[in-house]
Amino acid sequence: MQLGFMDSKASTQSKLSEAEKLAWLRLSRTDNVGPVTFYRLVEAYGSATEAIKILPELSKRGGRKKPLTPAPEKTIEKEYKALAKLKGRIITAACEDYPLALAATSDAPPIISVIGKTEIMHRSCIAMVGARNASLNGKKFAEKLARELGAAGQVVASGLARGIDTSAHKGALQTGTIAVVAGGIDVIYPEENARLYDQIKDEGLIIAESPLGQKPFAQSFPRRNRIVSGLSKGTIVVEATMRSGSLITARLAGEQGRDVYAVPGHPLDPRAQGPNHLIRDGATLVRYAKDVLEVMSNFSGTTLREPEFDREAFIPEAFETVEPPENAQEKIISHLSFAPLAVDELIRTCQLTIPVVQTILLDLELAGRIQRHAGNRISLKEE
Repeated sequence: MQLGFMDSKASTQSKLSEAEKLAWLRLSRTDNVGPVTFYRLVEAYGSATEAIKILPELSKRGGRKKPLTPAPEKTIEKEYKALAKLKGRIITAACEDYPLALAATSDAPPIISVIGKTEIMHRSCIAMVGARNASLNGKKFAEKLARELGAAGQVVASGLARGIDTSAHKGALQTGTIAVVAGGIDVIYPEENARLYDQIKDEGLIIAESPLGQKPFAQSFPRRNRIVSGLSKGTIVVEATMRSGSLITARLAGEQGRDVYAVPGHPLDPRAQGPNHLIRDGATLVRYAKDVLEVMSNFSGTTLREPEFDREAFIPEAFETVEPPENAQEKIISHLSFAPLAVDELIRTCQLTIPVVQTILLDLELAGRIQRHAGNRISLKEE
C-alpha cells in the first residue's frame, strides 16, 4: 500500500526509502523503544526494518517472558491517513528538514508529527515557559516579552499550557511561534486553548512526538519539555514554583548546552522562587527583551553537542553486534536500583566494555526492566 508519507512540496528529499520511513514510525511506536534505544537499534542492525525483525529475540534475551512485538502495521497506516487528513505529516530524524538544534540533543525524538509552517523551526528560536497559575502581571510580561523577541527575529517555542505558555504564544503569534504538545498532535490540551491552537496551526507550527489521538499523561510533559528546550538556543522561565515543570525544562536546557534565562520576582511570591533560584545558580536575569538578545548575539553554538546520529549512517548495512560474556547481565542488574545511575559510572563499576554494556542495556530496556533518564542515566523500572 502506497501512502503519501510526505508532501513533496513541503519537504526536502530524505535518504530514507518510503518503506524505511514506515518502519521508523513503527519502531518508534513500539513499547519500550525510547529514543536512545531506537538509535542503538538502527546503528546495530543498519535500519529500522531489520531492527523490527530482531525485537522479539532481543527482548527475550533481556528477560521478557512474552517476546516484544512491534506496533501493528495497520495502526501505523491508520495514523498516516488521519494525519494527512489534518494536513500534517511525519518528519524523521534522517530527513533534511528535521530541526538541527533538536538533532543535537542526546535523546532527540526519532520522529515528530507537524502541522503548520515547518520553515519556522529552522529559524533562531527561544523557549518561554512558566507557571500555569500565573499572575496577571506575569502573563502580561510574558506576552510583551514574546512580542518584542518576535519583532527582533526570534521564534518563540512553548508548550501550549495555560498561563505563561499561552501568553508567550499569543505575544509571538504574528512573528512566529511553535507549540509542542504533550499528547497527540490532534489532542488539544487544555481545551480552553482550542482557538489558540487553531491560530498557531494556521500561522505558526504545532509539533508532537506522541501518537495521533493519544491523550497526555504524567510522563508526557517532561518528554515534551525536552523538545521545547531542544528546539531553542535558550529557555526563559517566567514565574515558577520550586516544584514546577518549568524548572525541569530549564534543567534540560542546561544539559543540552543551551542558555537559561529567568525573570526575577518578589521573594515572598511562591511563583518567584523558581526563577530567583535559577538566577542565584547562574541563569541570566531578564528585565527586558534586550537582556536576552544581548546574550543570544554572543551565542556561537560551540556549547551544543554534535548531533548524536549521522543522516548518512541510515542505510541498510548492518553493524556487527557484541555477544556479552556469561553472567554480565546479572552483574549489571546487581548494580542498578530505582534511583537513576549514570551509564558511565556503571561501566566503570562493572569493568565491562562499552559495547557490552550498551548491548545489555538495550536488551533490558526492550524487556521492560529498565528505563532511561535525561543525562544518560538509567534505573530499574518499577512494576
